This record gives sequence, C-alpha cells and structure tokens, in this order.
Amino acid sequence: MTLHPTPALLDSLYWITLVAVIVSSASAVLKAGFKQFDLFGVIIIAIATGLGGGSLRDMLLDREVFWIRDQMFFIASLGSAVAIFLLARLVVIPPKFFLIPDAAGLATFGVAGTLVSLMFDAPWLIASFMGVMTGTMGGIFRDVLCNTPPVVFQSPLYATVSWAGSLLFIGMLYLQLDVTLAATIAGLAIFVARLLALRFDINLPVFRFKEHRQ
Repeated sequence: MTLHPTPALLDSLYWITLVAVIVSSASAVLKAGFKQFDLFGVIIIAIATGLGGGSLRDMLLDREVFWIRDQMFFIASLGSAVAIFLLARLVVIPPKFFLIPDAAGLATFGVAGTLVSLMFDAPWLIASFMGVMTGTMGGIFRDVLCNTPPVVFQSPLYATVSWAGSLLFIGMLYLQLDVTLAATIAGLAIFVARLLALRFDINLPVFRFKEHRQ
C-alpha cells in the first residue's frame, strides 16, 4: 500500500510531527529534571528525544532527515525544552507527570512514522514497525542519556500499544477512511491505551527461566 503525498496529506503530516516533537521534548525535560542536569544538558536530552526517533526512521528510509530539511522542528524542540525548564521552576510537577507527554509523543510519532513509511512505499508490516520505532526510540535515547533503564522495556504496554495503533491506522486506510480521521483515531487509541495500561498496570509476560528442581 502506497500513499501519494498530496498537499493535504503533507500538511497533516507536518502538524502531527510538530506536535510529536513538542510533547516528546517536554517529556524529556521532565524526566531529565529529576537528574538535576543543567540547562544545556536538558536541551541536549530534549533534542535527542524529540528528534531521535524520526531521524532514525528517515535514515532507514533513505529520506532527508526531517528536522534538517525544515529547521522549525529543531526550533520547536528547543523551545519546548526551554519552556518546560522555566515552568518547572514555577509550578510543582509530580514525578510521574512526564508519562503523559511521553504517551502523547508515542501516539503522534507512531502515526507519523507509519504515515511517512507508507508514503515511501514500505510494505504495510514494515511501515507499522517503523511507526513503533519512531514512537519509541526517542524515549530510549532519553532514558539512556539519563542513565536509567528504558521505559519501553519495563513499563506497562508501551511499544505494544504503539504497534497495535499503527496496525489500526493502516487497517483504516485499507478501508478507505480519510487519512486525517484515521490518524486521529489511531493516535487517540494509542494515547488512551497507554494511559489505561499505566492506570491498571497491564503488562506483557516477563521473561523467566524455568526453575530447576532438585
């Protein structure tokens, strides 16, 4: 399945990606803040988070990296980082609040990554996984830079809901649903599913070795 890049489709992709960059960068600042990094350190982590997943996606698709082509995405990441850095000095923010913008970034980047991959003629299964990678890699970069175990590997249903949402998005496109409407439904589904998984602590089975009995 290939999506042809019409002006309306490119416009939708632009705004979805912009929102994804802003909320992902915000989640990075909130997470990095608990490590008490200085402003420069916080900005670097925010940029790696907000732009990292999409950069890896573009390199794998042999596509010009999105924030190099249009510096507005870099400016948005930088602006989000500075704004949250300053806001945190004025407002009390709960320790786990970063999970909300993180879920929003997972949803928006998941949809954007799938959409871009379909536009570059990737097979539907690969396109869905590219959505997962776009949505999760920024958070992995953030957690590695913060020297903490990546949330994606130990938190309630993270990459799983992203992949399910990407497949839902592709399924709706096969049913000829409007792209913007399909993206909105899939993005909301990922966001809500992630928050529900956090609320009710829904996890995949954890790897365990079978115990040896004497």
